[in-house]
Amino acid sequence: MSLDQKIADKSAVVGVLALGYVGLPLIRAFWDAGFKVLGFDVDPKKIEMLAKGENYLKHLGANLVSDMTAAGDGRFEATADFSRLGEADTVLVCVPTPLGPHNEPDLSYVEAAADSIAKTLRPGQLIVLESTTYPRTTREIMLPRFEAANGGMTCGKDFYLAYSPEREDPGRRTHNTQSIPKLVGGIDEISGRVSVDLYKHAIGEVIPVASAEVAEAAKLLENIYRAVNIALVNEMKVVLARMDIDIWQVVEAAATKPFGFQAFYPGPGLGGHCIPIDPFYLTWKAREVGLPTRFIELAGEVNHAMPGYVIEQTTLALNSEKKSVNGSRILVLGLAYKPDVDDIRESPSFELIEMLQDLGADVDYNDPHVPATHKMRKHDLQMKSVPLTAETLGSYDLVLVATHHAAYDWEDIATHARLIVDTRGVTRNLKAPKAKIFQA
Repeated sequence: MSLDQKIADKSAVVGVLALGYVGLPLIRAFWDAGFKVLGFDVDPKKIEMLAKGENYLKHLGANLVSDMTAAGDGRFEATADFSRLGEADTVLVCVPTPLGPHNEPDLSYVEAAADSIAKTLRPGQLIVLESTTYPRTTREIMLPRFEAANGGMTCGKDFYLAYSPEREDPGRRTHNTQSIPKLVGGIDEISGRVSVDLYKHAIGEVIPVASAEVAEAAKLLENIYRAVNIALVNEMKVVLARMDIDIWQVVEAAATKPFGFQAFYPGPGLGGHCIPIDPFYLTWKAREVGLPTRFIELAGEVNHAMPGYVIEQTTLALNSEKKSVNGSRILVLGLAYKPDVDDIRESPSFELIEMLQDLGADVDYNDPHVPATHKMRKHDLQMKSVPLTAETLGSYDLVLVATHHAAYDWEDIATHARLIVDTRGVTRNLKAPKAKIFQA
């Protein structure tokens, strides 16, 4: 039976490689659509939890996984055995694409995934890369590996290859994997068509584009657009603060215009799996073709300077109480990079904590979604979240608001804290705070 027929009657096995914030919801979307799904991940702990019906991504809800295991119909399975990749009729690749030590693209995960798939690649399979990357990655990194597989195969004839960027936004309530429009671009026309046919079963709106390169570049543009606008409002925050003008009031006022303006908000720095990373993928590729990306790089400089600005304001706040950072006890509220999730990837809170520690501060953190830290590529804080009580708040010289979780009672925090540095604007409209508050 052809892949077209298998997709049409939903007998195709949909494989998803890497079961994180992108891969796990994608697995569920295709399971909901009636397909048999086979997940792959290098982490055996994830596989064990999934087999038990447990979801390690708490913000997605416990039933995201338990529904699939409880069904008992054998349509969901997860494994760490990559030799089984050949069992899947389609393999959707959702591996990380981080930055290296010099802000260069690290495609080692993409390359490793492609090598693993190539070992079992068989005629009739469809491979789709979803990881964010620079244009021509699918064509230049993945395609040669697959064409050399199994004695030599041809894309569009023996196998199919496409790119479809993930557009996940952890914690967002208004959209999910099924409702976010899906871009799909093939290495060739037939690969694009087959990919569109597949995704149409699981995603509400699928948008074909001319090529894999268009889809790759579109994802970068989406996130660079956000990075540039965040940099703009962050820079205005610093300038307006010197003029004693509230940036939050300015943004709210500008947002009343019904056209030509989209509100972006300042913060302590960039976090997450896209905005702090994706612009560097394009700047690196642009250098390869001999062109500068001055505008994008300037935005990156502004955003990456924000943690330093927050530390500067924290120092001034402590100075107002005749205290130095060295020796002060500081509580950071929020370790996740955005509210109401446990996602700590690239969170500026880590940089803030380490900068304060380097200055001699005694730092703790509280985050209702992150009970303890774990070793990461750049950080290993080895810390646990401290309880957030009136007594705890009052025991610190300063409370630094890094993430505005809904679970936080800002009135209560402002009542019991001595000194607050607020990077999120959450204390601006409190009625009668007892704490001395500085905006950063």
